[in-house]
Order: sequence, then C-alpha cells, then structure tokens
Amino acid sequence: MKFKFFILSIIGSISMIPVMAQTKQEAKVLAVTEQLRKAMVDGDGVILEKLAAEHLSYGHSGGHIDDKKEFVEKIASGNSDFLSIDLTEQTVLVSGTTAIVRHILTAKTHDKGKDIADVHLRVLLVWQKIGKEWKLLARQAVKM
Repeated sequence: MKFKFFILSIIGSISMIPVMAQTKQEAKVLAVTEQLRKAMVDGDGVILEKLAAEHLSYGHSGGHIDDKKEFVEKIASGNSDFLSIDLTEQTVLVSGTTAIVRHILTAKTHDKGKDIADVHLRVLLVWQKIGKEWKLLARQAVKM
C-alpha cells in the first residue's frame, strides 16, 4: 500500500511541472533564426537578403554596426566567414508583430586575413513580422 501511495505521489508531482508550450509564431521565429544561422555558415547572400529587414541594424560585439547591405556583403563575400555556429540557451518571446530571440552563439570564424578564431557571444535578435514573414530588424552581440 505504501508503494502505491509513493508512485501516486510521484505521478502527481510530475503532473504539476509546468509545460512550456510553443506557439505557432514562436516556432516560426525559431525556424527563421535557424535559417539565419545556416545562411551565415553557408555564406548564402540570397537567403540573408530575404531574411533581413530593409532597415536592419546589425550590431557586432566590437561596437561596429552594419546596415543590411554591409551585413549581407560581409557574409556573402567571405570577409566575415563562419565555419560553424552553434546556438544554445535560446529563448523566444513573441509580442504582436515583434519577436525577441536571445541565445549564446559559439562559433569558429576564419575572416579574410585572420587566423581561425573561436567566438563566444551573447546575442539578442529582434524580428519584425512584415506581412506573413519574419524579418531580422536588429541584432546585438556582446562578448562573454
């Protein structure tokens, strides 16, 4: 009888754990974030152009801010070359037509004229829903 009570207590406790449901919009924002990650590694200017809002403000951890044209050009040309990008501790918050994504970015880079480097950044992305599509409006990175 005690064992049965013990099992029922555990089941009851587990059912009290909050479940974080992902909304359709959160899933879409995470999907475009993954498309962005992949396009940056692949140097795919066409996809980067599609994902970036016209008035993109892309802040680097060193303080430089790129507009859309500069951001796409640097990645597509290989001047800023990501060999790999891993995103961890990712969170997303959707509020109307705005979404905020935060994550830790760990990457290997091989920018033109530089040695291969390891990068560890905290990143904030701001996505804006324009029509039916999410566009990257702003990005800011800080060194860890």
